Amino acid sequence: MVVIFDCDGVLVDSEIIANRVLAALLTRHGYPITAMESVQRFAGGTIPGVIKMVEDEGIDLPDDFEDQLRALDVKAFEADLQAVPGIQATLEKLIAVPKCVASSGPPAKIKKNLELTGLIKYFDPHLFSGRLVAHPKPAPDLFHFAAMRMNAKESECTVIEDSAVGVLGAKRAGIRAFGFIGASHRTTDDIDKLRAAGADLVFDDMTELPGLLGL
Repeated sequence: MVVIFDCDGVLVDSEIIANRVLAALLTRHGYPITAMESVQRFAGGTIPGVIKMVEDEGIDLPDDFEDQLRALDVKAFEADLQAVPGIQATLEKLIAVPKCVASSGPPAKIKKNLELTGLIKYFDPHLFSGRLVAHPKPAPDLFHFAAMRMNAKESECTVIEDSAVGVLGAKRAGIRAFGFIGASHRTTDDIDKLRAAGADLVFDDMTELPGLLGL
């Protein structure tokens, strides 16, 4: 068994912070949006993908928009970022289980966020970024890549994802996917979205994960 964790919204409770920052910056550049609207519209995607969506709606963003956003994210995460409730205890129970991170974020962001929350020791060096593959989630590329790097067959893996985009990518890769709605940006309204994307089950308490995995 190999457990493949998404990072934002699964290991670290970053999505509401990131979307607060993103919404403020987009609003400043002429695209008014709230943090929760940003979650609903962009969750699970990449920043280049967000930029394309906004520009396709006729809003010109500055060339350094992503750099601006990353700098603001660093400050916000250093001030407010926390691990998802229950994840450290769960990772201790899974200490002998092979596991990795497969996130759409850039490698430096993944590593920094795990360092800030004290979770890096459970995964390093098995940190896999969507920037390492040709196509981001919901394409299956990142999950195929993660399974290959972990020397596992897709049928031996389980993905833990908080977004429909991520669940869809996992299922397209032929991997069992558990939807997680325990981070602060998720509500029970997300259950149907995750199930519609193909989630094999949906849960909201990270301490339940070992049992759900049959351990």
